[in-house]
Parts: sequence; structure tokens; C-alpha cells
Amino acid sequence: MRWIIDKSFDFCYGHRVWSQNLDKEYSLDECLMCRHLHGHQGKIKIFLSSESLIDGMVTDFKHLNWFKAWLDASLDHRFILDRHDPLFGDLMHHYVDEKGQMDEASFFYHEEGYWTPRLEKLGDAPEALIEKYEGMVVVNFVPTSENLTAWILEIVSERMEKLGIVVEAVEFWETPKSHCRVERSTAGS
Repeated sequence: MRWIIDKSFDFCYGHRVWSQNLDKEYSLDECLMCRHLHGHQGKIKIFLSSESLIDGMVTDFKHLNWFKAWLDASLDHRFILDRHDPLFGDLMHHYVDEKGQMDEASFFYHEEGYWTPRLEKLGDAPEALIEKYEGMVVVNFVPTSENLTAWILEIVSERMEKLGIVVEAVEFWETPKSHCRVERSTAGS
């Protein structure tokens, strides 16, 4: 017997899918709206599984409280930007080198695989400018639903593994009608 439990988390975020392409035959138009700066009310659902129960549970749902705290502090009400986005230099112009590329020394790298701007670099900048950069999260991938889901699965799996808990899958709801599910790979296990 195998038990699967899940817990959902809501958050708001913005992104831009600069790599979007459409086939007019299927999409009925060629409007690349996901290339625009835009936002979503997202939902993440984490699935945990076990073939045995401890104290009648796969694990206590409270063991995912760390994830909610991380999500709120790291991604909620933030703009997720790919460091390779052609607009990176325009959106982050205080944080690029002379070639318009990300100046890594001007960012703080987080162990979960993303960067945030070092705000002290701005000095006495206007508050609105500081708030702009305070809301930026830089990743090394195009922030599509698929890539965000895989990233979250990796983060949660690594952390829950320390408790001996298997993260079976992660679902990422970009909208109430569109979502992605990534399941853990069982290859080689």
C-alpha cells in the first residue's frame, strides 16, 4: 500500500516568458502575450508519499511550514526574471556589466538556485527604485510553468529528503485553468 498526501500554497508573482513561440494553426493567433511583463495568482501543490506510516501519517503537514515561509519570503509578490532574458539589461540596468550581462558580484546567490540584487549597491537611490529591485528574483532558466515546477520539486525534494520523506510530485497552477505537474523520476531507483 502507498499513501500520498498533498498540501497547497498560494502566492502572487510576475514573470515574462521571453522564449514564447506560437503556431497560428493551433493557437488561432500569433499574439505572444506571455512575452509581456505580467503576473499571476499562482498555486503550488506538493505531493508527499510513503509505503508506511509513522504515527498513522506519511508526515505531519506542519513539516511543510518551512516551504510556506520560504515561498512568502522568496517568491511572493516578486518578479521572476531569467538572467538570459534579452530585456535583462533594461530591467536590471543598475546590475549589469559593460556588456549588459548580469554582474554576479552585485547579487546575493541563494542556495535554492536564484539571485537577488544587493540593494546596498544603490546607495541613496530613491525609495521607488529600491522597491523595484527588492521585488526581483533572478533565475537561470526561462520562468515557464514547467521550469518553475521542476525547480520547486528539486528544492522541496532536497529538503524533505532529510526527514526521509519522498516528494512524489509538484503541481504548479499558473491560472485556475492552466497548470503543470512534474513527478519525481524513478529512473535508476
